Amino acid sequence: MRFEVIGEIENQELIAKGTSIREIKRLERVYGKGQWRKLKGRARARFSSGIIKLVEIHWYEAHGIGKKEFKIKRFLE
Repeated sequence: MRFEVIGEIENQELIAKGTSIREIKRLERVYGKGQWRKLKGRARARFSSGIIKLVEIHWYEAHGIGKKEFKIKRFLE
């Protein structure tokens, strides 16, 4: 399911950081070393079909690398 985040991500919360992230080795191998964090928040997403929905998303982020691998965890509407 392809989607893009529209606007800002609200209610951002830290889920895990550093070695608490299960996939830390893969993230460092693919994107590089950094202070990785896993976060969650709410945002509007536009799907390839054109539908826009409010969703809870999870992603990884590191300083100097940016936000990577957005995943939709549930629909809020």
